[in-house]
Amino acid sequence: MSSIQANGITLEYEIFGPATAPPLLLVMGLSMQMIAWPDPFCQMLVDKGFRVIRFDNRDVGLSSKFDHLGTPNIPLEFLKHVMRLPLKAQYLINDMAADTAGLLDALQIEAAHIVGVSMGGMIGQNLAANFPRRVLSLTSIMSTTGRRSLPGPTSKARRAMMMPPAKRGDVAVAVARMKAVIRAIGSVGFPEDEATLNDFCERHVRRNYYPAGGARQLMAIAASGDRTAAIRRITAPTLVIHGKDDPLVPVAAGIETAREIPNAKLSVIAGMGHDLPVGLHARLADEIAAHCLEQR
Repeated sequence: MSSIQANGITLEYEIFGPATAPPLLLVMGLSMQMIAWPDPFCQMLVDKGFRVIRFDNRDVGLSSKFDHLGTPNIPLEFLKHVMRLPLKAQYLINDMAADTAGLLDALQIEAAHIVGVSMGGMIGQNLAANFPRRVLSLTSIMSTTGRRSLPGPTSKARRAMMMPPAKRGDVAVAVARMKAVIRAIGSVGFPEDEATLNDFCERHVRRNYYPAGGARQLMAIAASGDRTAAIRRITAPTLVIHGKDDPLVPVAAGIETAREIPNAKLSVIAGMGHDLPVGLHARLADEIAAHCLEQR
């Protein structure tokens, strides 16, 4: 893994595959580090002919943190959101899209295939809308336009996401919390075995556990609001993938995303929730690769 200066901040990144292969940039979601794109999944994409790049978004993992901007008062901001009052966010999805474009600049990549999951899908959408020449294709996975009229999380998923973070240095509690969240929002049709899930969560927590960054990222999502007008500008060939059984961002959001992006294709996967389970790696890699290769 390496770090690089991009858009005025430091981003941690890692590259798999030969420099001569078409670049495919993976953009992760809320609070999740780049290692949430599992190594075997990245290798599947390399084996299909791509140079795969993953990175830590701002405020997560080993990339720049934004402590100097303060930590949001989530309960207060949620109340303001319900009352449709202006929200106080430290940055927006557009800023994170600019980070992503900056990473491509720093790596001297003119354009890449972009694959984003959840918040990463939002970042990819805004990247494609604001920097169209940088995006060869877009794959938006379990993401949304941000339209308020769309259905929200189930009560179980909402409760899981709102669990208080572990105290600093308490690895066991942080791992247990992360496992509980994934169990609450994950794929009912492709459940992870206990050992795989425990290893995933422990690796994540031990690398960098930083809930304050997740709070600021959450506010970036909320304050960015309805991005429909932006994504209607997307010209890149787009594939939207969504789980039929997603309890956090219900499938209606994926259907809406595909409807609003011109000429987008939609793939709805039965049994898939709001995660990237091992049981779906091969299918997701196949669908992503086929979509990207169509653009050659």
